[in-house]
Amino acid sequence: MNNKFILFGEDLGMGANKLYGDPGGLELPSHVAVNGHQGVTKLTGLRHAAPPLLVRTQHGEFYVGNGAHDWGRPVENLDYDRLTGAPEMRALLYGAFTRYVQTYGPIPYPVRLIAGLPLEPLSGAQAKAHIRAVRAWLEGEHTWHADHQPYTITIDRVQVTSQPVGALFDYLLDEEGHYLPQRKKALKQEIGIISIGFNTVELLVVRDQKPVQRFTTGTTAGVRRLLEIVNQRGLYSLGELDTRLRQGRLPLRDALPVWEREVTGVIERAWGSAWRRFARILVVGGGALLLGQDFFYRFQGKAFVPDQPVLSIARGLYKLGRLQANRRP
Repeated sequence: MNNKFILFGEDLGMGANKLYGDPGGLELPSHVAVNGHQGVTKLTGLRHAAPPLLVRTQHGEFYVGNGAHDWGRPVENLDYDRLTGAPEMRALLYGAFTRYVQTYGPIPYPVRLIAGLPLEPLSGAQAKAHIRAVRAWLEGEHTWHADHQPYTITIDRVQVTSQPVGALFDYLLDEEGHYLPQRKKALKQEIGIISIGFNTVELLVVRDQKPVQRFTTGTTAGVRRLLEIVNQRGLYSLGELDTRLRQGRLPLRDALPVWEREVTGVIERAWGSAWRRFARILVVGGGALLLGQDFFYRFQGKAFVPDQPVLSIARGLYKLGRLQANRRP
């Protein structure tokens, strides 16, 4: 690829911000808190708690990632408008790039980004306006401090597509952006995609590289609904519950079957029995890791879960960028 820019797939998820580039990928849980508290000193008899990543932008200071809600005032705005450059969204993006640099090394060249958004803001009369707004805040020079260290990146070009599209290309392409021979024939078949994220369950069906509109929909029945079922008394923030879920410390025995039936109901209402004609049904997102085997058995061997269902969308967007680069003269 042209060594004067660095390509990233970016999944702007409500549950985590996922980045994928040439050396690999990572996710930063979308937990944000306004920095308003001074940490207490180490107390005898208690373990010391290391603070989460502290990001300072022109809009203020924010704790981001795991544990953020233990250190400041939680910010839990799940409105799609946050994707157009809300202060907490900027802090999450900068936190994700900080962790990427810490994990894989510096980003010395301008960034080209393929960003995946939920289906709803990409539908209807306001779709073009949403895309313009997302591109407007992402493109350009970005400077911030993370744990008091300065960072700068320049994003010189942004493409916007839907998150399920990333899942499709993750299935079809290898890491170099070439079609996998055994899967290329799927381009001429109907492929169903179920993306179960934090906020939404999104369904997309693709035939001949075009979406089948009547089978494409999104609804707010994602993992957030599972946490709300657990949190009926409202004792915890969603970020606190999500942290406990990731740690395997959240009791789900009663709530999980209820939520799974909600997810199944979304699919049945949108697809009915038409899924039987699909060649494959791709299931991605963090929710894919929570569903029981009965959910997958119902698709009679058609369901496919990638090796990294949480990173699948970001990885697929990166692969799509590689495919586009391969086609350039």
